[in-house]
Amino acid sequence: MPQPPTRQPRPGARAGRLRPLWLVAAAVAAGALVQLGAAGHAATVQPAQAGGRGQLLYQQNCATCHGQRGQGTERGPSLIGVGAASADFYLSTGRMPLTEEEPNPERTKPAFGQADIDALVAYVASLDGGPRIPAVAPAAGRLAEGEQLYQENCAACHSATGTGGALTSGQTAPSLAQATPVQVAEAIRVGPGAMPKFPPQALNDPQVDSVAAYVGHLQDSGDRGGYGLGRIGPVTEGLVAWVVGLGLLILIVRRLGKDVP
Repeated sequence: MPQPPTRQPRPGARAGRLRPLWLVAAAVAAGALVQLGAAGHAATVQPAQAGGRGQLLYQQNCATCHGQRGQGTERGPSLIGVGAASADFYLSTGRMPLTEEEPNPERTKPAFGQADIDALVAYVASLDGGPRIPAVAPAAGRLAEGEQLYQENCAACHSATGTGGALTSGQTAPSLAQATPVQVAEAIRVGPGAMPKFPPQALNDPQVDSVAAYVGHLQDSGDRGGYGLGRIGPVTEGLVAWVVGLGLLILIVRRLGKDVP
């Protein structure tokens, strides 16, 4: 008997039967790609959400007093808007962070290295701006102008020789013996502690250069008249005159009295 002719599949029939499988595979592959893309995006944004070195240092060392977002607490003032100049001044002079609450922190060795200070300063500056670290150039200042401005605005608290002095309400004006030109300019602009702020309308940048130059002159001038006695002024000089001078006179009188027959 003749065999019936074999039916050949129509063109596209097998492709039609395989199309659902391709669609499923494509869907699975697309889902995998979406998941990979999401994972890659999360890995990309996670460090940014966690914050950088400055934020980490802030949370570890500053947030207890100044708040998680710099808003301030009962233990410390707000840092929002204080700017890079204020943060750099307090950190570079070792006045912050504090181990215990002090109304008038003194200068000490910085708790952080320069790289960490820069990171913390950048983070504080990101909390709504504020004064930048001033660009001071003492070499461009005029020494005579600096002396005049210093005597008019600074000497009453920091003394004529920059040794500092006592103020009211238990406050003290610190010595300027270790102040760098940048720290002098920062203090002028931000007014740390009991010190008033001097905006550019009161002291412009060239005048700040002159004040920084004069403070440097006080640091380097030495004691040409002899022993400086702490550069405190006539109090120590009078004390030395009385104690040493009078003591020598008493010894001389006693010696002369012994020699009298």
